[in-house]
Amino acid sequence: MQFLKLLFALFFIFLGGLTGYLFSHLLNHWDYVSQSRTIGILQDFVLTSAGILVGFLISPYFFTWFLNIMESLTKGLEKLSMVEITALAGGVVFGLIVSSFIVYLMDSFLSSFLRSSSGMNLIRPFFIIFSTLFCTTLVVMITTRLPMFGKGFKQKGASPKILDSSAIIDGRIADTIETGFTEGGILVPKFVLEEIQKIADSADPLKRNRGRRGLDILNRMRQSKLFNIQIMEKDFPDGDVDAKLILLAKEIQGAIVTNDYNLNKVAQFQGVQILNINDLAQALKPVVLPGEEINVQVIREGKEYGQGVGYLDDGTMIVIENGKKYIGDFIEVEVSSILQTSAGKMIFAKPKASLSGS
Repeated sequence: MQFLKLLFALFFIFLGGLTGYLFSHLLNHWDYVSQSRTIGILQDFVLTSAGILVGFLISPYFFTWFLNIMESLTKGLEKLSMVEITALAGGVVFGLIVSSFIVYLMDSFLSSFLRSSSGMNLIRPFFIIFSTLFCTTLVVMITTRLPMFGKGFKQKGASPKILDSSAIIDGRIADTIETGFTEGGILVPKFVLEEIQKIADSADPLKRNRGRRGLDILNRMRQSKLFNIQIMEKDFPDGDVDAKLILLAKEIQGAIVTNDYNLNKVAQFQGVQILNINDLAQALKPVVLPGEEINVQVIREGKEYGQGVGYLDDGTMIVIENGKKYIGDFIEVEVSSILQTSAGKMIFAKPKASLSGS
C-alpha cells in the first residue's frame, strides 16, 4: 500500500510540474511576461516548482479518493448486470472515439504554443485517459437510467413499484394494475423471483401451492400488454430478501409493494415508501355513515347478550343490537356508530323493525 501511495505521489508531482511548465510556455507565447532568456528560465523554474508542490500536496486526497473508487468498483463488479456490463464496454469504445477526436483538436491547438512536439507527446496520454473515463461514465449513467434498463425505472415522474413475494402471491396487485389506477414501472427483482421459486419447490403442500400461485400470477402479468413489468437482474451480496428490497428501493427511489407487516415497519423506519395492499383494500371499502339503512343477514350470535353479527360483502363486521333472534334471516338495520380499529372497521347497528316498534 505504501509503494502504491508513493507511485501515486510521484504521478501527481510529475503532473503538477508538467502543468506548471506548460502554463509558463503559454504565458511566454501570449507575451504576458518578458521574453528575456533569464526571466524565461526563472519563470519556468518557479511555475514548474509550484506545480510540483501543488501536486505533492493534493496527492494524498486523490489517493484516498482513488482507494474508495477502487473499493466501490470491486464490490460493484460483483453486482453488475449484463446491461451495465454492456453499457460499460460501450462507454469505453465511445470514449476512445471521442478522445481521439479531442486529441486531434488539442494537437492543432497546442502545437502553436509548444516549442517542440515532445511536450504534446507528454500530455496526449492524459487527454486520452480523462476523456475516455468521462465518456464511459456518461454512457453508463445514461444507459442504466433509461426505463427499458430498469435502473431509475420511472415514467412521467411516478416512482417504480417493486413487488415483493407476498404481494405477488396475494394476487390483488395484478387486478389493481389492470384497472389502470397505478403509474410507473413494475419491477420484480430477481432475488424475489428466486424466493417464490423456492416456495414453489417446498415440501409443504400449502407453501408449494402459494409459490405456484405466485408464479402463475407473474406469468399472467408478463404476458398481458396491460402490464409494464420487468424482471430486474440487480442483486446484493449480503442480507435477506427484505434487506435487499430496502436497498434496491433506496437506490432507485422506488416504492415497495407488500403485504408483509414486518417489512412494512422496517422500510418505513428507513424512509422507504411502502404501498400496502391491505391498506389499499381497507381504503376502498364502501363508506357507511351513521343513520344509513343496510340489508344484512344475521350470521351468528355476538359476544354480548342478545347481539347478532352479520357481514357486508367486503367482509366488514356488523354488530346488531338485539339481533340474536334474527339469526339466519335478512333484516334491515340502521347504522348507529362506526368503530375503526387496527384490525379493521366495525359497524354497530340496530334492527329497523325494533326501531319502528319503539
